[in-house]
Amino acid sequence: MKDSKTTLFVDLRVRLWVSWAGPFLAIVLGGVKTRTVNADDVSTERPPNLLLVVIDDLGWSDLGCYGADLHETPHLDRLAEQGGRFSAAYAAPVCTPSRAAIMTGKHPARLHMTVWSEAARQRSSLNNRPLLPPVTRADLPHHERTLAEWLRPAGYLTAHVGKWHLGDSSHYPETQGFDLNVGGTHWGAPPTFFFPYHGRWSNTEEYRYVPGLPWGKPGEYLTDRLTEEALKILEAAGDQPVFLSVNYYAVHTPIEAKPELVAYYQKRRSPDDQHQNPTYAAMVQTVDENVGKLLAGLDRLEIAQNTLVVVVSDNGGYINDYRGVPVTTNHPLRSGKGSLYEGGIRVPLIIRLPGGAANEAVIDTPVTLMDLFPTFLDVAGVAVEPELIEELDGKSLVPLLDDEPSAWAGHDALYWHFPHDYPTTTPVGAIRAGNWKLLEYFEDGRLELYNLARDPGELENLASAQPERTAELHQQLIDWRARVDAQMPEPNPAYLANP
Repeated sequence: MKDSKTTLFVDLRVRLWVSWAGPFLAIVLGGVKTRTVNADDVSTERPPNLLLVVIDDLGWSDLGCYGADLHETPHLDRLAEQGGRFSAAYAAPVCTPSRAAIMTGKHPARLHMTVWSEAARQRSSLNNRPLLPPVTRADLPHHERTLAEWLRPAGYLTAHVGKWHLGDSSHYPETQGFDLNVGGTHWGAPPTFFFPYHGRWSNTEEYRYVPGLPWGKPGEYLTDRLTEEALKILEAAGDQPVFLSVNYYAVHTPIEAKPELVAYYQKRRSPDDQHQNPTYAAMVQTVDENVGKLLAGLDRLEIAQNTLVVVVSDNGGYINDYRGVPVTTNHPLRSGKGSLYEGGIRVPLIIRLPGGAANEAVIDTPVTLMDLFPTFLDVAGVAVEPELIEELDGKSLVPLLDDEPSAWAGHDALYWHFPHDYPTTTPVGAIRAGNWKLLEYFEDGRLELYNLARDPGELENLASAQPERTAELHQQLIDWRARVDAQMPEPNPAYLANP
C-alpha cells in the first residue's frame, strides 16, 4: 500500500497532466475527474509553503521601490511594503554561480562554479586574453545537497519552473531533488520569449528550445506561461507543502516584449530618466505583473499567510548593448553584470515571512544569496547538523526579518571571486568588510579601495591614501581564497606568444 506522500505525489502528477492536456481530455474522456486527497492522509500541522522567485539579470535600481524612474512595478513595490526590502543584498556577478549558491548555501568559489555554465566548457577557445581562467565546473555536483534534497524528505513537494542553468541533462533539477521540472535546461536564455520558444540562438547556429510548454498559441509570452505552470503546481498540490522555485528567463536577453507595452513606454519615457530602454521596461513590467499573479494565486488558494515569499535577482543589471541599444542602468551604482563593482553584484531582494511578520522594513545589513539556503530551512523547520552548518557560507536571515538583529550571526566580511573576463571586467576578486570594499585585479595586481558609506558609486579610489587598510583587506582576501580553495587564473601561453 502506498504511503501518503507517494499517494499525494501520484495524485499531483495526474492533476497536472489533466490540467495541461485540458480540452483534449474533456473531449476524449468525457470529463474525467481527478481523485481528491483524503484529509486523513495529511498532517494537521502543515509546514509553510516556500516560494522562491528568481528574476534573471534584474538590476538593483530596476524596481520602483529601489528608485527606478521609467519602470512601473506596483506588485513588487507592494510586496516590499508587506515584508523586508534589503538595500545591500549581494549576488555573484553572473548567473550560474548565484544559482548554485542559492541551491547549496555555499560560495561559488568553494564550489568551483565561478562562471556561467556554457563559458565553463569553453576555456580552450580563450587565447586572446593575458590570463586563462581556471578549469571550473559547469555542472552542480550530485554530492552537493540542494535545497530540494533537504526539503523533500521533510514532506515537501519540490518543483522547479523556468531557468535552471546548473548543468547538462544528467544534472537537471530531477537529479537534484526536484519532483517536477518545467522548462529548465542547461541553457541560460531562450532563443525568443514568444511561443513556441524555439529557434536559433542569437547569431549562432545553435538551436535552442524551452521544453514542457505545449499547447501554446501565437503571441503567448514566456514569462506569462511560466507563471501559469507555477500556478497549476500550487493548485494541484492540495494539502502538501510546496517548495516552488520560479525562475523567470526575463529580463535576460533577447530583449523582447509585448508590442503594446513597448509602445506605452516609448511614450512614457523622458530625457531626464536614467532608464531609457522601452522594451526592457516592458519586460520588467511583465515580470512584475506575473509576480502579482503568483501572489494573487496564494491569496485565492488561502495559503498566503502560510507561505514564505522570496524575490531576488541573480546578478546586477546588464548594461551592455543589445542590438545597438543599452539594456539598462544600475545608477547610482557603478558598472553592471560581470563586474565586481556594486552595479554588478548588488541586487534587489524582497522577503515576506509567513504571516507577514516584517512590514515595510528596509534592511541595510549586507547579506548574500548564500543566506537564502539556511533561511528557507529555518522557516521550514528543517534541522541541519552542526557540522554541516559549518560547511555553509550562508546564515539565516530570519532574525533580521523578525527585527532581532542582535540574534543574527552576521558576516565578518563578504567575498567575491571572478577569475574570468567579461565585457565589464578583467579577472578580479573583492572583499567588503563593514563599509570598506577592496577590489584586486589579477592581470596587473591593481588594488582599489572604496568607502561605500560615503561613495556608493565607487568613484574615489582610496588605496593610495589608506595603505594600511588596503594591505589589511588585501591579506584578508588572500587568506579567504586559501580557505575556500578558490581557483586562480594563470598566464596564457598563446597570448604571451602573440600579445
